[in-house]
Amino acid sequence: MVLRGTAVRYIFIRSPGLSVKRSERAAQIWPLLALAARNRQTLTYDLVSRLTGMHTAGIGQMMEPIQSYCLLKGLPPLTVLVVNKSTGLPGVGFVAAADVPREFLRVFEADWLAVGCPTPEEFEAAVSELPSNGVPLQGIQTAPAT
Repeated sequence: MVLRGTAVRYIFIRSPGLSVKRSERAAQIWPLLALAARNRQTLTYDLVSRLTGMHTAGIGQMMEPIQSYCLLKGLPPLTVLVVNKSTGLPGVGFVAAADVPREFLRVFEADWLAVGCPTPEEFEAAVSELPSNGVPLQGIQTAPAT
């Protein structure tokens, strides 16, 4: 079964002619994060990888549109929920907040069902306006928290 999953992942991710945009990947990841927030859970990069078929190493890049969108809209940083299995903390690309434990609580308390899932186009626009993966927090101008 592991071999089948690996083969399927390889076909889905690396097939010539099959190209999935980062903003489309972000739209696939958002509902996982919204559900995790509703259940007051964090997700490891490995688990997100297994649930989506994406390579673990590329997940941070795929979440940049979500981080940028949350920053621009003044939403709690939903991407804080994806953590390293060893440290329990987000990766180096997470720059949306310095106080991670506080942000866990803010994300858990938000009504993500009411927010809804942004479209791939909204994610693309957010990254265009505010690239955020690994950009120092003090260099980011954000909307006031709602």
